[in-house]
Amino acid sequence: MLKHADPILKLCLALGALMGGAGVGYYYGIYLPAQDIHQQTLAMAEKQSKAAEQSRALAERARREQEAQAAYSQCTDLAESAYRQRWTQACQAMHDADQAAFDDCADNLFSTRSGCLAKHPIRPAQDCALPSQAAQSLSAARDQRKAQCAAQLQSAQRGGQ
Repeated sequence: MLKHADPILKLCLALGALMGGAGVGYYYGIYLPAQDIHQQTLAMAEKQSKAAEQSRALAERARREQEAQAAYSQCTDLAESAYRQRWTQACQAMHDADQAAFDDCADNLFSTRSGCLAKHPIRPAQDCALPSQAAQSLSAARDQRKAQCAAQLQSAQRGGQ
């Protein structure tokens, strides 16, 4: 049996080296790359979640910006329509006053229609030329309202950031 001990010992040593090598090979060839892939997968998932969060934040910011721009546009449109409405009301008031003065003149027996028109011309009821003070007052009110709209827009933009 001692005769066969040397080859058996060699065989056992070879099997031990092979098993040790297989263990090291498994660790470096299979286990570590699997851990790297797992870590890379986790890192990629984290990057994707961050990117999705940033995308949602940008979309929300764009939505708020769009709402602020729409509110600003609506506010300035309202200021313009109020300006035009007040201008038309002022023209209508001057037209009514001119018409009343003309009617008073026309009621006079000693006046002619053409003479009354020369003395009391009737301004149009819309799109008339207002006295400069009235026109400046209306323009100043419109500009003030537009400035308020711009301030609201800036406030909304600062609040969104």
